[in-house]
Amino acid sequence: MDLYYSKRGVATSIILSIVTCGIYAWVWLHHLLSTLYRQNDMPSNAAMDIVLSFVTCGIYYIYLLYKLGKLESGMHYRLGAQPKDDSILYLILGIFGLWVVVYALLQSNINTLADHMSRGGPGPGGPPPPHGPYGGGSNFPGSDPGRLQ
Repeated sequence: MDLYYSKRGVATSIILSIVTCGIYAWVWLHHLLSTLYRQNDMPSNAAMDIVLSFVTCGIYYIYLLYKLGKLESGMHYRLGAQPKDDSILYLILGIFGLWVVVYALLQSNINTLADHMSRGGPGPGGPPPPHGPYGGGSNFPGSDPGRLQ
């Protein structure tokens, strides 16, 4: 599976969110959600998620930050990278109003994954080498599967 994504600068997105008094943050969130939905082969509900965040006065938004972590974990799994579940971290940061930190972490993780995928391999922490972590036939350093003891 390929990563359908163009990288976005974390610092630039944060600065634009501040300069536009948070308006760009909603565009950024829509972009992140659309990317994650697409990578998980799910129909994009990004606009509805943002509308529900407004309608429920932010209650759904807290859940949405948790959902971002779950979608990110699913994306890592589908792309062959080691699944990484930051949903609880995103939830806690969201409760304390640190949404920009959640967006920055998520954007950074997606950018890192995009870098690894553009080089043709699985994401960071992907599948182990075929003959154990040390390259030999077993998990012990210095072991040689072809050598009889």
